[in-house]
Amino acid sequence: MSTTDEQERSQRFAEQRDRIRAEHLKPVASRPASSARGLHHAALISSDVERTVRFYQDLLEFPLTELIENRDYAGSSHFFFDIGNGNLLAFFDFPGLDVGPYREVLGGLHHIAISVEPGRWDHLRTKLIDAGVELVEHSEVSMYFRDPDGARLELIADPLGEMYGSHVL
Repeated sequence: MSTTDEQERSQRFAEQRDRIRAEHLKPVASRPASSARGLHHAALISSDVERTVRFYQDLLEFPLTELIENRDYAGSSHFFFDIGNGNLLAFFDFPGLDVGPYREVLGGLHHIAISVEPGRWDHLRTKLIDAGVELVEHSEVSMYFRDPDGARLELIADPLGEMYGSHVL
């Protein structure tokens, strides 16, 4: 694709975003309250329960809060980590079921962004580097990396409701 084609394509997408924003994004003062109370949990798939626990609890310092049998698949585990603010990150394993490797697909998971205090961000960054986890940093407050099964995570030092210093909530 030529530079001119890329510029025209980018311009079309920008115009579409502007139209959607103008039509659907209500000013804060007139925005209704959400019908939701918050994220109860997001559930991912784990290929190895113990390896996942070591990564999320020991490395990222998200306490394991429960480990039970999955009610929908005999022998499968359903387990939860505290990610703060009353929110949980959950996992299932499916022993004996070939779920294949992690893939990003339309309608699937792109990444999970978890807010941490700036000092904790630096501490966890050091732990991830020391553990040999490959990460990419952005804007000195955001780092992306993958868990042992390939799910992309982001640790962001911005407060909840902010993104790179701008309010998004």
